[in-house]
Amino acid sequence: MALRQITLRDFVIVQTLELDLRNGFTVLTGETGAGKSILIDALQLALGARADAGVVREGCSKTDICAEFDCPAHARPWLDEGGFEADDRLLLRRTVDAQGKSRAWINGTPATASQLRSLGEMLVDIHGQHAWQSLTRPESVRGLLDAFAGVNTRDTASRWAQWRADLKALQQARAAQATLQQERERLQWQISEVDKLGPGDDEWDELDAQHKRLSHAQALLDGAQGTLQALQEDEGGAVSALTRAHALLQAQEHIEPEFVNLADILASSLAQTTDVVHSLHSYLRHADIDPQRLTELDERMSQWIGLARRYKRPPAELPTLLKDWKASLHELDAASDLDRLQASESASAKAYQAAARTLSMARAKAAPKLSASISQAMQGLGMEGGKFEVSVSKASEPSPDGIDDVVFLVAGHPGMTPKPIGKVASGGELSRISLAIAVTTSELGAAPTLIFDEVDSGVGGAVAETVGRLMQQLGRDRQVLAVTHLPQVAACAHHHLKVAKNKSAQGTTSTVLVMQQDERVAEIARMLGGERATETTLAHAREMLGTAVPTLTRAPTPPSGSSISPTAARKR
Repeated sequence: MALRQITLRDFVIVQTLELDLRNGFTVLTGETGAGKSILIDALQLALGARADAGVVREGCSKTDICAEFDCPAHARPWLDEGGFEADDRLLLRRTVDAQGKSRAWINGTPATASQLRSLGEMLVDIHGQHAWQSLTRPESVRGLLDAFAGVNTRDTASRWAQWRADLKALQQARAAQATLQQERERLQWQISEVDKLGPGDDEWDELDAQHKRLSHAQALLDGAQGTLQALQEDEGGAVSALTRAHALLQAQEHIEPEFVNLADILASSLAQTTDVVHSLHSYLRHADIDPQRLTELDERMSQWIGLARRYKRPPAELPTLLKDWKASLHELDAASDLDRLQASESASAKAYQAAARTLSMARAKAAPKLSASISQAMQGLGMEGGKFEVSVSKASEPSPDGIDDVVFLVAGHPGMTPKPIGKVASGGELSRISLAIAVTTSELGAAPTLIFDEVDSGVGGAVAETVGRLMQQLGRDRQVLAVTHLPQVAACAHHHLKVAKNKSAQGTTSTVLVMQQDERVAEIARMLGGERATETTLAHAREMLGTAVPTLTRAPTPPSGSSISPTAARKR
């Protein structure tokens, strides 16, 4: 599972390029200034690196980069969660226009640069030529050890955050005790005052309705009596009129069928009118002006209105206001409970310390193993007798990353006491140590593709050959791409690509050529002896290739149609 293909359009000085890639160890070489790192730069852009208009080839409207990968199993949950199609292949695309505006897609679905970066970390592990600079940064050093130990700081960081939140709440409660007490007393007084009223949830609406009825009791009685009189008057009442009308129609309905329906309607109206009469009689029997009840309602409503005015709320909102005050008082009581807050802070502090100690023990256990592995790798990189040491000591202050300070120490020569790496190692030694760390830790990562961008800078001779052998060894199980200027490294590769620069009247362009056997001999000879190959350099190149290039037995062969070919690599 690896990078299958990369396609560029109008990227820097590349007009168009479509390159298929294989598993194993692939090396990229070329003359100084030819743009050997151009593929790496393009791939990093496809993996979410920061984009600007400078990557667009001069005179063009935009650059377009596509990178196709086999989809690793550990990336599928991430794709599903992000709403991206999870197929056997994974296509990442990025465009940047001449104004610097960037767009990105994952399997055809629009994505953000941040999403590209997150996914890219699962696909490719890039070691740049300045990787040694991270060896002096505490967070990078600690991260390397944690990766080697197979641990992460998420649990410790989570418990740290909880502890700090509990500690902050305790400190704020202690500082605000006087203010909190005043607020509690104010709320208690307001609650007791409104509690004396005891407002029910729907009481105000019922009081208002009753008051309106009693306030208009005489008018209501007069209306009911007048209505009964209009309905029940002996000769002119509505009931008598409806009765007569119904009888007249009913008497003729045997002659006129239409009268049947009309008579039924009058019968229904008469029945409803009769019901109204009965209801009004009942209302008048029970209705009473009741001035005493009206006085009681006036007093009760006055209490509601008085409190509502005091607290600047509509009377109907008093029950809700009382509930809100009681909830606030409960929160203040909780915030004032120093014993509870102290217990919470103590518990979360213990939980953090337990997680931090577990993390610290894992680091202490892994540190000697990492030290030994890197020390062993240093022996073949021109630092015979050198010693690498991972120092884990107690930090002056706890942090989300635990209670440890992690420092890389190195002794470049036998018998020397290891000291902090940034103080005793030269630039060349730092590059070699960085390479030793990269080789040691890269075997731990899940990314199927490893890229080394001129990490062999500052080495040569037998050390360079060792570097090549190390990358060759990695290439047996992972896809390895390396940009190099060393013939010893290039000779160890399973596959060889050459970056060439072409000048024409239309400008300068760069292309990538696939080196076949004779072409590869010529390129190695150029790297050995300059532009003009001699019989000596050619013979030396053949010898290096004859002894260095192994048969790639463990790397799977590419699918039909995806192998590297000059026509696929060189687009005109």
